[in-house]
Amino acid sequence: MQKIKNNLLFLSSLILAVAVIFSLISLAAAKNTTSTANSTNNQNGQINATEHRSTVANFVQTLLETSSSTEGGIGEQVRAIAQRQNDSDTTTTKAIETIQSRSKIKTFLIGSDYKNLGALRSEMVKTRSRIDQLNRTIQNATDTAEIQAQIQTLEQEQVKIENFIKAQEGKFSLFGWLVKMFQ
Repeated sequence: MQKIKNNLLFLSSLILAVAVIFSLISLAAAKNTTSTANSTNNQNGQINATEHRSTVANFVQTLLETSSSTEGGIGEQVRAIAQRQNDSDTTTTKAIETIQSRSKIKTFLIGSDYKNLGALRSEMVKTRSRIDQLNRTIQNATDTAEIQAQIQTLEQEQVKIENFIKAQEGKFSLFGWLVKMFQ
C-alpha cells in the first residue's frame, strides 16, 4: 500500500512538473511572439507617422514654392498657412507614434490613449481651418492648380487620420468606460 502511495505521489509530482515546464515554455514563446509583434507594430507606426510627416513636408514645400512665385498678397498668406501646418505636423506625428506604441495589454484593460486621440482631433480641426482658409485665399487668384492639388493631398491625409482615430476609439477595453468617466 505504501508503495502505491509513493508511486502515485511520484506520478502526481511528475505531471505537475511537466505542466509547470510546459507553462513556462508557452509563456516564453508568447512573450517572444508579442515582442516580435510589437516591433512589427512599432515599425508600422513609424512608417505611418513617417508617411504623414513626409506628406505634410511635401505639402509645405510645395506651398512655399508656390507662394514665392505667386504675385500679390496671396503669396504671403499661403506662406503663413504653410508655416502653421508645418508646426502642427510635429504634434500630430508625435501623437500618432504615442498611440501606436501603446501596450496592447494597457489598451485592453483601460482603453485607447484618449489624451493623444484628443490632440489628434484638435490638430484635425486646425488643419481643416487652414484648408478652408487656403480655399478662400485662392478663390480670387489665377493659376492655383498646384495649390488645389496640395489641398486635396492634405484632405486625403485628414481622412487617413480620421479613420485611424475611429479605429483606435473602437478598440475593446474592459475598463475603458471607467476611464472615460474621469476624463
